[in-house]
Amino acid sequence: MRAAFAVAQAGKQVALLVPTTLLAQQHFRNFSDRFADWPVKVELLSRFRSKKEVEEALKKIEAGAVDVVIGTHKLLSDEIRFKDLGLVIVDEEQRFGVRQKEQFKKLRAEVDLLTLTATPIPRTLNMSMAGLRDLSIIATPPAHRLAVQTFITPWDGALLREAFQRELSRGGQVYFLHNEVETIEKTAREVEALVPEARIRIAHGQMPEKELESVMLDFYRGRFNVLVSTTIIESGIDVPTANTIIINRADRFGLAQLHQLRGRVGRSHHRAYAYLLVPDRKAMTADAEKRLEAIASLEELGAGFALATHDLEIRGAGELLGEEQSGQIQAVGFSLYTDLLARAVAALKEGRVPDLDGDDRGHTEVELHIPALIPDDYIDDVHTRLMLYKRIAGAKDAEALTELQVEMIDRFGLLPDATKHLFAVAELKQRAAALGIRKLDLGATGGRILFKQKPNVDPLTVIRMVQRLPKVYAFDGQDKIRIRLELPGAAERLRTAGEVLAVLARSMG
Repeated sequence: MRAAFAVAQAGKQVALLVPTTLLAQQHFRNFSDRFADWPVKVELLSRFRSKKEVEEALKKIEAGAVDVVIGTHKLLSDEIRFKDLGLVIVDEEQRFGVRQKEQFKKLRAEVDLLTLTATPIPRTLNMSMAGLRDLSIIATPPAHRLAVQTFITPWDGALLREAFQRELSRGGQVYFLHNEVETIEKTAREVEALVPEARIRIAHGQMPEKELESVMLDFYRGRFNVLVSTTIIESGIDVPTANTIIINRADRFGLAQLHQLRGRVGRSHHRAYAYLLVPDRKAMTADAEKRLEAIASLEELGAGFALATHDLEIRGAGELLGEEQSGQIQAVGFSLYTDLLARAVAALKEGRVPDLDGDDRGHTEVELHIPALIPDDYIDDVHTRLMLYKRIAGAKDAEALTELQVEMIDRFGLLPDATKHLFAVAELKQRAAALGIRKLDLGATGGRILFKQKPNVDPLTVIRMVQRLPKVYAFDGQDKIRIRLELPGAAERLRTAGEVLAVLARSMG
């Protein structure tokens, strides 16, 4: 709201895209109330509006008479023309597909984009972590907000009756979620038989607009206390007095969806409860059991981000370019692509033009033909080893490598020789990279040094080094030096590599 207000005050328009008509209606009410004392014109586009109202709104938007437009997918249609759009806000971003978000790329050059979600999809989360998008985490819950207590249970009439009665006796309301329109009325009758004293109504997306709007408004105002509905309530509906949700056949929902549904309750200072009703274990898939275990274990407030990172690990990061990996990314490889992307982003942040075509591309390589690894008998967990390899490769300087060695010794014991070699090679790589060396290769009978196009080494230092020991060093073309030395073991190769780099580094001083 503050962002929208700032943009509107600057004379530009704001588009707020939401996935459902109910949420659009709710946002429209909240925005209208908040901006009532300010000259900010708020408009709503959804199927709750008549054709005439929509046509009038479109004319006002094109004329610039509307500051904030709140709407569902209708905002993505070609018939909407903004006079001067400055900000697009996407609420519940995980509910929109790639194709829908690509629509905004047409406006992206001059429009800021703010996406809001409790459970970012893997692709979006990966883009944020890679630095392509800025990421802000709101980790502090509102004052007096309590975590939702979650129970996984088969259908148990006595337990459900107790859950209903506890909520109704404290004057609260209950969501009963049943995601099949065909059988929703039968389920509502079962709930009625269970709690005859409850006032029950039904809501689903196939109802006429006015009827659905009326039901949701009545529920919001507390005119009835049990809403039997489909997942139409999933996106952001805010009813502070509803503090118990019962989800039928919870095994059929995804992890993020369960988290979103559970988030419909516990939106005030009251303790809220979520009951996930599941069939017999034999009727559930193994994945469904894992999802339910994860949702039950992540009860604390703000767990959405942790849950989304689990999702990223399980499902992978997805494709960043369009709906498929367009161009040559499959030939380039995802890893190299993200590396080039990170370097380009870093260069642009520093105000430099990214140079990805020159000879400086690629990493510095140090190959000493010695075992340099973390043995599985030292750390048996493959994920831990991979994580440590990544941290070693990403260490910025020798001090960071030393700290990592100390940490590993503390956690796993003294380093084996192969792991000591790994750290030594990583340090040599850092030194070689600073000198502008593309490759340092040493084996049993010597090796070579390959320089980048513009190394950070004084040519005179290299010439003197070759002249002083012509039997050891020799030029091999413009950017290469041959080394002829007997280096039978790891100790000799590491020492020689260090000495050569030390000599070349003197020219930098």
